Amino acid sequence: MAALLRRNLLLQPSAALTLRARRASTAPRYLSSVAEPAVTQEQKTDGEKLIIAKLEAQFQPTRLDVEDVSGGCGTFYAITIASPVFKDLPRVKQHRLVTEVLKQEISSIHGLQLKTLPE
Repeated sequence: MAALLRRNLLLQPSAALTLRARRASTAPRYLSSVAEPAVTQEQKTDGEKLIIAKLEAQFQPTRLDVEDVSGGCGTFYAITIASPVFKDLPRVKQHRLVTEVLKQEISSIHGLQLKTLPE
């Protein structure tokens, strides 16, 4: 079977490219055998703790992940928040609610990656 497939691919070069492209597109994009350790509240930066406190007070989230992805200097944060407050709201409105709460913090950072999830 393999020889027949190889011979068929040799006769049809475009099929070989298609097969190769299919294999590449189904390959996993990120492979790691080492799991990242969970960051405890004590290991969070002051900026992360402030953002967490504000979001918890406003949204009572069921899930909240805040990470300083700028290497600890506090210029770029990745936030994932799930809350019942977001139910039946468009994503734009969800993001506006979060950015309004973090207005002061956002004015002093360079970037924010925000993911909101309705619960």
